[in-house]
Amino acid sequence: MPSASAATVDTSASYVFVNRHSGKAMDLYDWSTAENAPVNQWTRNDLAVQQWQFVDAGGGYYKVRSRHSGKVLELPNATDGTQLVQTTDRGAATQQFRLQDSAGGYVRFVNRQSSKVIDVWEWSTADGGRLAGYSDADGTNQQWQLVRLNGGTPTTPPTRTFTNPIKRNGPDPWLQVHNGTYYLATTTWNSTITMRRSTTLAGLATAQDQVIFNLAGRPNGCCNMWAPEFHLINGPNGPRWYFYYTAGQNVPDFNPTQRLHVLESAGTDPMGPYTFKADLGNDWQLDASILTVNNRLYLMGTYNPGGSYGQSLFITPMSNPWTLGGSRVRLSSPTLSWERQTHPVNEGPEPLYRNGRTMIVYSASACWGPDYKLGLLTLTGSDPLNPAHWTKAPNPVFQRSDTNGVYAPGHNGFFTSPDGTESWIVYHANDSAGGGCDMNRSTRAQKFTWNADGTPNFGTPARLGVTLTAPSGE
Repeated sequence: MPSASAATVDTSASYVFVNRHSGKAMDLYDWSTAENAPVNQWTRNDLAVQQWQFVDAGGGYYKVRSRHSGKVLELPNATDGTQLVQTTDRGAATQQFRLQDSAGGYVRFVNRQSSKVIDVWEWSTADGGRLAGYSDADGTNQQWQLVRLNGGTPTTPPTRTFTNPIKRNGPDPWLQVHNGTYYLATTTWNSTITMRRSTTLAGLATAQDQVIFNLAGRPNGCCNMWAPEFHLINGPNGPRWYFYYTAGQNVPDFNPTQRLHVLESAGTDPMGPYTFKADLGNDWQLDASILTVNNRLYLMGTYNPGGSYGQSLFITPMSNPWTLGGSRVRLSSPTLSWERQTHPVNEGPEPLYRNGRTMIVYSASACWGPDYKLGLLTLTGSDPLNPAHWTKAPNPVFQRSDTNGVYAPGHNGFFTSPDGTESWIVYHANDSAGGGCDMNRSTRAQKFTWNADGTPNFGTPARLGVTLTAPSGE
């Protein structure tokens, strides 16, 4: 279809904006519908994420609205290099642009507030190249062809998929979605703490692990790092990521020097940087996690209380994210037959919240056998420090599937899809009944649903290599 100029813009039509320098189209990156999501360039495909409409703002200015998200373009400030984003229409001058003609039928988008123009940053020709505000130089990287579409009907986004595993050699996984990006940490069993990230779940499989902290030199904190978790908590220093992990002296695994430790991030980036914050306890403890009830923090984990209890879950009140604030309480012991199949174990407690209900999903039996599985505790009273206020489900809620070739599924975490509409579980498992409690366990993820009584329905662990639909909102 023909190009439009500043004088011939049709507010009833949809347009694709093609940059003169790169030949790429203005694109709503990763099909996002989020506030302040970046707008970059991508190979032209005329899909809804590249379709834009002009809305008359008066005085020769327009708001530029995405056909995919319904949000409008905004240059938030006048600093050169400011990322072009989409935001909810507020009628602000930062969200309004006039079209300035350039030679050859191209136009420049001039911001009403700052007079900056939309610029392909650093003359990029790459998919994903950043679009930003910059002083008007009438460069070809600031010139756009307005291609009017015939009808401008939005196209349904392509269905994203992934296959398990999302990380090989990834036991004890913990995954969080932050600002539309997936962050994954797993056991390393050495002196490093690593994390990988990706904008898609599928991308985690090939993402590079990055060292975010080195335990070397810590008196009792090195080595054998395992069971990592990171939680964004609004503590005394403001919102910070607190990274909890198990580590001990560099002697064989399951040694008596294993302790719980915590790091603190400098800001709100899950990748850190981190500094060491505190040791949590002075005896054998594993699998730290954080429970929140009525805005109070509790440290959970597993320990050996002695006697006939077997390896049990504990809970301890905290006065802040790195300081214990009371005595440790034995929360649950392996009393049911399926919790004692290989060895009497309750470990890996993980919080799960739904419609005012507080639950703990934990791992039972022993990780060196194929019958490692998940159990469920529900807070049916008011005091999380009172074991009598928790009710244990009589049967496991997630376990092996010989049909699908999945054995010893356990040590899990939970995350929500990028658009906040779906519940997901991440866990490790072996792909043979003879698999052990070692680095050969792989990280898997799958969506789960909810039963009518408010408890989770994890279903059956999926077979490796089966194509699954990716989380909603990618």
